[in-house]
Amino acid sequence: MSNVGSFGKGIVKIGVTRRLTPTDRVDELSSASVPFKFSINALVFSDNAFELESRLHKHFDSYRVNKFNNRKEYFKVSLTNIKEYLNNDKSLNVEWNEQPENFEYAQTLLIEEQQSKRLL
Repeated sequence: MSNVGSFGKGIVKIGVTRRLTPTDRVDELSSASVPFKFSINALVFSDNAFELESRLHKHFDSYRVNKFNNRKEYFKVSLTNIKEYLNNDKSLNVEWNEQPENFEYAQTLLIEEQQSKRLL
C-alpha cells in the first residue's frame, strides 16, 4: 500500500492482513489519523503470507523508514524493486495496481490549484 498524500512518493507499507477482504484493512488504516486514504499497489496471495511478509521485511530492511522500530512496516523503496523480488517466487499470485487511485489527494491538488489561480 501507499499513501502519496500523507507520506510522499516512494513510501510503501508492506504488510499482511488476516481480514477476509484486504480492503477492510486498507479502510481501517485510512481512518487512522492520516489525511488521505491508502491505495493498494499490489495484492499478493501466498500459502504462507506471514513467512512471505517476514522475508520481504528482511530483504528490504535497509529501506525501512523507521530504523528504530521494526514493527513499523513502511519502506522507501520503488515498486519496481518489490516487483522484481516477488517475480522470483513463482508460487505467488500477485495482482498489481500500476496506477493506484489516490482520489482524495488528487482532488485536493486540483482544489489547491484552483484556489491559487483565484489569488493571482
